[in-house]
Amino acid sequence: MEINQIQKLLETFNITLTPKMVDDFSLYSDLLAEWNEKFNLTALHKDEFMEKHFYDSLLLIRTHSFAEQRVLDVGTGAGFPGLPLKIVFPELDLFLVEPTTKRCTFLEEVVNRLNLKKVTIINKRAEELDHSFREGFDVVVARAVAQLPIILELTIPYVKVDGIFIALKGPSGDDEVEDSKHALKTLSAKLVKSDKAYLPSDNSLRLNLVFLKLKATSDKYPRNYALIKRKPL
Repeated sequence: MEINQIQKLLETFNITLTPKMVDDFSLYSDLLAEWNEKFNLTALHKDEFMEKHFYDSLLLIRTHSFAEQRVLDVGTGAGFPGLPLKIVFPELDLFLVEPTTKRCTFLEEVVNRLNLKKVTIINKRAEELDHSFREGFDVVVARAVAQLPIILELTIPYVKVDGIFIALKGPSGDDEVEDSKHALKTLSAKLVKSDKAYLPSDNSLRLNLVFLKLKATSDKYPRNYALIKRKPL
């Protein structure tokens, strides 16, 4: 995939890639390829980054307008979907949560080299975030982190009341929603949108699930991760 296919996606929403954005995506791709040789940040080859990391992340604009939002990306890994969104929406106040130190070091390099402002990198697990983060974000996102009942407990506590959580899922997404009914009831959230899209190269399904937070979350959530994993909601 070439950058012009990303431009076509964005033009659908009246968003134009500036020369800096194009340069940023190119440099991000180069840095990811360089660091991947040492730290195995992604299983994908560089030729796949544009489509299966950048384009995939930007499909989120089909579900929500991210302009001037405070966004938390849980389990961001090598920066997805948060950093592609930040490149396109530079006014975002972005927080990247990643428990692996080497990945956080990579994220710091990308942020510095691309001269991105208002990006906070947090080297912690989601359930270990400071209490001040609770119900502090307009949008929380998570891509390829865990099964939906688990990731709901790790994200919904940090969403503002009337804010949203977006889970980036694949073909299993609908089944995971069925398995999440108790979690959604417990955490006072509901599914409000399910956006299906297909990647151009192989027609693989991407399912982005948007959940609305209805009321404040009990302080007992999120629980310790070992307990969340052993006894999902």
